[in-house]
Amino acid sequence: MTTASTAPTVAEAFRRTVAATPDRVAVRTLDDSTSLTWSALAQRVDALAGGLAKLGVARGDTVALMVGNRPEFHLVDLAVTTLGATPFSIYQTLPPEQIAYVIRDAGARLAIVEKALLPNVLAARRELPALERVVLLDGEEAGTVPLGEVEGSNPRYDVEAAWRAVTPEDILTLIYTSGTTGPPKGVQLVHRNIMACARALRELIPVPDGGRVISWLPSAHIAERAAHHYLPTIFGLTITTCPNPKELLTYLSSVRPHWFFAVPRIWEKMKAGLEARLAGLPEEQRARVEHAFAAAVEKVRLEQAGRPVPADLAERVAQADAGVFAMLRSMLGLDEVVSVNVGAAPTPREVLEFFHAIGIRVAELWGMSETTGAGTLNPLDRIKLGTVGKPVPGVEIKLADDGEVLIRGPVVMTGYRNMSEKTADVLDRDGWLATGDVGEIDADGYLRIVDRKKELIINSAGKNMSPANIESTLKGASPLIGQACAIGDARPYNTALLVLDPDYAAAWATQQAIGTVALAELASNPRVRDAIQEAVDKANALLSRVEQIKKFYLVPCDWAPGGDELTPTMKFKRKPIAEKYAREIEAMYGAAP
Repeated sequence: MTTASTAPTVAEAFRRTVAATPDRVAVRTLDDSTSLTWSALAQRVDALAGGLAKLGVARGDTVALMVGNRPEFHLVDLAVTTLGATPFSIYQTLPPEQIAYVIRDAGARLAIVEKALLPNVLAARRELPALERVVLLDGEEAGTVPLGEVEGSNPRYDVEAAWRAVTPEDILTLIYTSGTTGPPKGVQLVHRNIMACARALRELIPVPDGGRVISWLPSAHIAERAAHHYLPTIFGLTITTCPNPKELLTYLSSVRPHWFFAVPRIWEKMKAGLEARLAGLPEEQRARVEHAFAAAVEKVRLEQAGRPVPADLAERVAQADAGVFAMLRSMLGLDEVVSVNVGAAPTPREVLEFFHAIGIRVAELWGMSETTGAGTLNPLDRIKLGTVGKPVPGVEIKLADDGEVLIRGPVVMTGYRNMSEKTADVLDRDGWLATGDVGEIDADGYLRIVDRKKELIINSAGKNMSPANIESTLKGASPLIGQACAIGDARPYNTALLVLDPDYAAAWATQQAIGTVALAELASNPRVRDAIQEAVDKANALLSRVEQIKKFYLVPCDWAPGGDELTPTMKFKRKPIAEKYAREIEAMYGAAP
């Protein structure tokens, strides 16, 4: 591992990584059609930084990026960072008016865009007189400047002087929130924020020297920027870019990463995929696997409860691990992983137990854009399922009187861009950030997130409930359920909008010889509805009486990130959901359950 984590800025950390590992591959495509070592990447970064400076980009400026998961993202981001300027990414799914809002708020005079995403940027540009130039990453288009004309156009530029002038308090990037409750807010993160994050995580995640990661999340998301861009740059890891998240499983089996982070939905889909494959085994073989899995889950539960594991159970699980589970880990491409994490939303306990049972010790973590993605993490030697772990080194956490999680430390943002009042609302003079999450801290200092403060359900009888807990329990009850949105605020009882998992539902329907795999038809199929009702009954048995789901509506389509129902980071747009499905929701409250 390089000494870059002790650098004061990302700009200097990059130089230290290049000096320490010049010949190691920095970033690549899966087929290696593009593969850049750290020294080759640095040469291109320097050539592009000089060209951008010639176009007028200087320290303190902002540069908009609309670039997918490809090696060039890391090139352009580091080139802008080298100048002491602030690169920020825009979600690819945003419409022109929202793109215009973000660029205007950031004050960017230059944008770097890939051709596939250019039309919406050009449409947004009509509302952006201050946006002077659009640099096109690939190809040529009227009104844009080709990247090839910029890179290398200013060979005498003093790159070293530029990166050495960058300070820990310079703004490293802007992370625009998903905007579920109004216009997105631009979270300002400075260099010292991500360097503090790197130093904290280095103590907790033992990624080996020369480790591998996959870049697959949107670069506008703090998890992607931190886990798959900044930290690999600081730690000298090799990044493989995955432009299509739907191909992630293929990338896993090829790259075999050492550190892997994914949102809960990915883990849920991997579990559903494995279960679907196991369900297709001959009956005798399937029975053996199910018996082995049941023993492994029992062992996990005993360990979580702090109780001894009987020797015969431990031996049975060890045999199953060698005979079955090792094959499953290899099939997933997670047989060489050192640390695996999940975050950004609650993860069903059944999903966590499943992966721990097969030897993939998925650890929940918690953080937000305002905390550079860092906050708490489950230590590898004592993972507590259902918690997001303990505060990372250098971070303090406490609860307000109403249970809201407050956090303080060097990873906390400097504030929201152009929103001093909103900054003052959440960040006090002592540095405590009010996160908006409600939590509980146990006797060992582990944090459990209950829900977002503003999203708690308060029913007509005044009972407070966590929709996230209800939704997680529903999804954990059956892999058929891909999305679950609990309804119940100011209502006499709870209902839910349920979305079938398209992959698992198709496989299940084929096994059941239903005759169709189309979601719209499956949603109205009596056998599917019976299976979903069985799952709801199973979930209700795990919920308190007031939390239970009395009725549900099976949505006849999938919910896609960036669509009507989900933000690009896969958070529910609860108000738009309530409006879009108002008729279906009201029908569930039209008669007594």
